[in-house]
Amino acid sequence: MNHNFENHNNFNELHDFKEKQYIIDAIKVGDTWRIFRVLSEMVEGFEKLSQIVPAVTVFGSARAKPNSKYYKMARYITGCLVEYGVSTLTGGGPGIMEAANRGAFEKGGKSVGCNIELPLEQKPNRYCNILVSFHYFFIRKLMLVKYSSGFIIFPGGFGTLDEVFEALTLIQTKKIRPFPLILVGSEYWHGFYDWIKRNTLKKRLIDKEDLNLIEIIDTPEEVITKILRFLKLK
Repeated sequence: MNHNFENHNNFNELHDFKEKQYIIDAIKVGDTWRIFRVLSEMVEGFEKLSQIVPAVTVFGSARAKPNSKYYKMARYITGCLVEYGVSTLTGGGPGIMEAANRGAFEKGGKSVGCNIELPLEQKPNRYCNILVSFHYFFIRKLMLVKYSSGFIIFPGGFGTLDEVFEALTLIQTKKIRPFPLILVGSEYWHGFYDWIKRNTLKKRLIDKEDLNLIEIIDTPEEVITKILRFLKLK
């Protein structure tokens, strides 16, 4: 009897779990009306961001502090790029995102934040003079890629790594045209690069040429030069 009772409880728990899944399950068969929200977010994004090109997207940890090396570098790089008419595009949050927006904002450039609505609300940083908020991650990611002519990626966590692999996959599969994918900080990124080389490449899961999609740079001057040359602004 106890065994049957436990099985019954396990079934109920499994059922409750399936019923209470996360935001990704918000779109169900009977919820086709949500398509209109998806379309409205896409339209708003297209309308607000179509005038920001050329632009670079900056990723990195939301936990970086203003006195940290990479915060200062991000702020400096985007401030310099503004002088050549290059806009800055970020996820609109704190840390590296704030630093990048701040650099562009302080030099009078277009400082764009694509904020995401989260259960633990992410507040947009105060250095965005163009702000678009999204409910769906996939639309936000679309905007961060569509209007960018390069990715500058600082050390970060899962979200940052997600963006790295997203960009690599899109370029590798020729879904987007190749653009600079710059990883800033060899002390952080060399382990990542070596892992791909020793494991993924060695097992022939990628081609040797795919490694050329990744470039690790340590100095802000090199980052700026790389972006400007790609945009033919220098």
